[in-house]
Amino acid sequence: MSDEEILNTHQKALRVNLDRRWYGSFAEIGAGQEVVRWFFRVGGASGTVAKSMSAYDMAVSDAIYGTAERYVSRPRLQAMLDHEYALNIERLSAMRGDTTSFFAFADTVATRNFQGTNECHGWLGVKFQAQPHDKASQVLVHIRLLDQDAAAQQEALGIVGVNLCHGCFFTHHEPEKLVECLLDGLTVGRIEIDLIEFNGIEFRNVDNRLMALKLVQVGLSGAAMFGPDGAVLQPSEVFYKKAVLVERGSFRPVTHVNVDMMRCAREKFAADPAVIGKDILQVMELTMSNLLATGAMDRRDFLARADVLASCGTTVIITDFSEFHRLGAYLSRMTKERIGLVLGVPTLTEIFQEKYYTSLPGGILESFGRLFKNALRLYVYPLQDPVTGYLSTVETLQVPAEVVNLYQYLRERGSFVGLDNYRPEYLSILSREVMSLIAKGDPAWESMVPDAVAVIVKARRYFGYKG
Repeated sequence: MSDEEILNTHQKALRVNLDRRWYGSFAEIGAGQEVVRWFFRVGGASGTVAKSMSAYDMAVSDAIYGTAERYVSRPRLQAMLDHEYALNIERLSAMRGDTTSFFAFADTVATRNFQGTNECHGWLGVKFQAQPHDKASQVLVHIRLLDQDAAAQQEALGIVGVNLCHGCFFTHHEPEKLVECLLDGLTVGRIEIDLIEFNGIEFRNVDNRLMALKLVQVGLSGAAMFGPDGAVLQPSEVFYKKAVLVERGSFRPVTHVNVDMMRCAREKFAADPAVIGKDILQVMELTMSNLLATGAMDRRDFLARADVLASCGTTVIITDFSEFHRLGAYLSRMTKERIGLVLGVPTLTEIFQEKYYTSLPGGILESFGRLFKNALRLYVYPLQDPVTGYLSTVETLQVPAEVVNLYQYLRERGSFVGLDNYRPEYLSILSREVMSLIAKGDPAWESMVPDAVAVIVKARRYFGYKG
């Protein structure tokens, strides 16, 4: 069977069953044994399934896998994978280890409850040997189930689980292809995948930040997240119960202005009565539209931006939300605490251009209604004209005549917070000038960026730096 042939779920499950290399266990909690059911249904499962089990009772689950604070969580999934994989190696390797690649599949999932009030999501993973006697490799996935009834969610879970197993067994040498195939037989309206993580010997050269980018690029998720150490993060866990500040930018590279914008905004944000005493999460956002501004995805450019942000100790989120109201809606789903978006005067000017809202029935009014409905605020950094020295702020900004009254209304209701606590010496720094100086080999750019950024740009020759 050709690897290029598009297989349906039945064909994928049968292909696994008919390949005698793969033998292992399935442990599923929370939604029925939806994944292993496919392997039993298509026939030939005796050559693939060493064990299938569910441990629905919490006491039973704890007795097998150890206690857990939450049962639908990454730690619980990892405990399941480790336990089941180790049992397979212990019990079966002497008998058939020379010809078998052992695996363990596990999932822990919450489908829609009877009242329809719960978060419908789950963790899935496969821990496997790519070759007999090989060290283990592993793929973890977090999904959000978007169907409106439990039966449809269970069906979607079974399909994505088969896709994950098939991908691990037959396309592990092409991790990007593995990602692309996860939604085979499904649509983005049924399931969202907001985290995928590759680990182990087979994936030792995989950069999980690129895999996070891939999720957004192919439409599997509207957003993906990673920390300063490059580890992928599950957004809802990171945002949970935190007040959030997000700064959108190109970060080519991070300059003193970018850092000062977040510092100024945090000082104002932390003084908000709704934020006092709350945990504050600071995030830098890269949009797909910005990453694709040149027409094609440049991975080295993306990694350069990711690395300079990491050097500043920053959590990064990649989104497909070019419109601010879509970003606001996403963040409102992630947290019920206060949300602030950090931007400069030029961006504030842009979002008052009505041409960007022709796709919305209510135009600019609908966009702003969505953006500000949850008391979200924009924290606005001033802009200084490099020739005249004129300072544009929230108070002095000029917008098109037809939206002046709308602008004044939003300003008076407190939707905009002017950042007057800026450092004046940074106002003259422009990212495009920094890029120009780097290309020219003029070392003056180094004084315009944090020291850690300068070090990494020179060490890795990012953004056209030649030394």
